[in-house]
Amino acid sequence: MPQTAAAPTTIESRASWVAALIVLAILSISYGSPLLIVVGLKPIQDAIGTDRSVIALAGALVWIGTGAGGIPMGWLADRIGIRAIVAIGTAMMAAGLALSTLGQVWALYVGHGVLIGLIGNGAIYAPLLIYVTRWFDRRRGTAIALISSGQYIAGVVWPSVFERAIADYGWQLTMLAYGVVVIMVIPPLLLMLKPAPDAPVRGMAVKRAPGPRRVLGLHPNMTQAMICLAGFCCCVPMSIPSSHLVAFCSDIGISPTHGAAMLSVLLGCAFISRQFWGAMADRIGGLRTVLIGSAFQAVAIGAFLLTQNELGLFAISAAFGLGFSGIIPSYSVAIRDLFPSSEASWRIPAILFTSMAGMAFGSWFAGRLYDHFGAYGPAFATGVAFNVANLVIVGLLVSRLPRGEKAWHGVVEA
Repeated sequence: MPQTAAAPTTIESRASWVAALIVLAILSISYGSPLLIVVGLKPIQDAIGTDRSVIALAGALVWIGTGAGGIPMGWLADRIGIRAIVAIGTAMMAAGLALSTLGQVWALYVGHGVLIGLIGNGAIYAPLLIYVTRWFDRRRGTAIALISSGQYIAGVVWPSVFERAIADYGWQLTMLAYGVVVIMVIPPLLLMLKPAPDAPVRGMAVKRAPGPRRVLGLHPNMTQAMICLAGFCCCVPMSIPSSHLVAFCSDIGISPTHGAAMLSVLLGCAFISRQFWGAMADRIGGLRTVLIGSAFQAVAIGAFLLTQNELGLFAISAAFGLGFSGIIPSYSVAIRDLFPSSEASWRIPAILFTSMAGMAFGSWFAGRLYDHFGAYGPAFATGVAFNVANLVIVGLLVSRLPRGEKAWHGVVEA
């Protein structure tokens, strides 16, 4: 009798890694846009003549918009295709950069919150993250860590470029020039994306698992809500160095050039360590990886309270990058560990939304505290408090995980 070919045991292939690398390249460009307002925080404040928290809010709105936009855009991507949705986001991002150059507060808010965030990165990050998770089943954590590193490649490459360009040509011309880069680079990369093997048929309704079920002994939406709350709490401290480090350095007498370099060191260390955290998530699961990464972050954010020495701050920035880099990708791994693939198009954007809301709140609130106290110490202390709250929530969820090797996969009870 002729032998029947064995069914493939994995959907992963060389094409999976090609798709991940293309997505990495796209995110390395798209995540440069929010960094413009971080690097240009003081020049933009001086040009408009307003409080620092007002300008910081524009950067915060990018995170809120990106998270909120990811929920409908993730759903829409399953219906019109990944290329179309990311192309829309690319055009809106370039438009947002152009609008922001008008030099009015409303233009910064609409340009960053709505165009760069809601319709721009909202249509790029979450849909591409979901897209890549559907190419992988064995090394999903490693793949998510790789593509999420696009944010840190952007953080290594762009801050020093932006700082020099803003000093030489001004923040408005720099924003316009980067809008041209976005439009010229991302669309050709989109043409290389192929349909994911685990993607739902375009235009078809998503089928949900029949009957009641529980996740970690809780109603699925309760588990989701706890993960989302944990994501908010960990991203408040995460946002403070990411959004205010350059301005903080300038306030204590460190040059903007060195401050931008410090931000690049932070994000560069995050990129390097993210691959380690992704591999860890593949071995011990997303939730346990979140818990360990959050503990590292808590120690590092507290260390910012201890010194204003330039060399010491470079070391703390590097340690902070090493600690926090695996947290957000591991939340997405946890969602895929705990819930079926058919629900990824809304559950992953939901955790991204609450996490980015935490980034937005932390960025704005740190600026507000600075305006009130004239220093960043209270902001860093607030970050420590939120980080402790995250550790409590994630610890409760981890305590409900089954014990044993690979016990985290498919922890769904009928």
